[in-house]
Amino acid sequence: MTISPFPSARPCRLVVLISGRGSNLQSIAEACRTRGWPAEIRAVIANRPQAAGLQWAAGHGIPTRVVSHRDHADRAAFDAALAREIDAFEPDYVLLAGFMRILTDGFVGHYAGRLVNIHPSLLPLFPGLETHKQALEAGVQVHGCTVHFVTPRLDHGPIIAQGVVPVLAGDTEAALAERVLTVEHRVYPLVVRWLAEGRVRLDGDRVQVEGCPQRTIGVEPPAGPAVAAGGAAA
Repeated sequence: MTISPFPSARPCRLVVLISGRGSNLQSIAEACRTRGWPAEIRAVIANRPQAAGLQWAAGHGIPTRVVSHRDHADRAAFDAALAREIDAFEPDYVLLAGFMRILTDGFVGHYAGRLVNIHPSLLPLFPGLETHKQALEAGVQVHGCTVHFVTPRLDHGPIIAQGVVPVLAGDTEAALAERVLTVEHRVYPLVVRWLAEGRVRLDGDRVQVEGCPQRTIGVEPPAGPAVAAGGAAA
């Protein structure tokens, strides 16, 4: 069983990895700042120098780094360079927040029990890309996001929490994606709070959170007769 990897006498140290605008990064940083959670983002690292989240982080006094995958001969070399940058900040947890790279088994093993990801589906449903398209094509009635510990298997690993949203009649991929993003911005900061407070226990492939037996966050459907994709109007 893995217990909180940091002493409670200091804040939990985080490094966040991004590839784009970093909206989940922003939601985590703002929650930690405004709600007084015992966590600090030590650095934001991107694989794309143009990632908009870097500018946001720098503007809020958070150190930033770029480790471009294009500067390395293969995935293993990139991951080794990335790990060196991460380790310089001595993080307790590494958070993937829209980091669009497949990581090697060695990298994942190096941060075993400390590497956390958010995926825009209710895993194990719809791993990989185009999750909202997959959900609409499958005709599911609910969709959402999953925050989980990372394992070598892509979009797989012990689930910490999930956010659930309704799939509405007439939904487009864009509309569904926006609804899922809203719940992502609730779920990921909440998980960070649990991690920072030392409440998360990882036992094999199972997660327990002290004082929180229910780890599903929902978003109510809007009022109106159309309540679900393919469903009859009330």
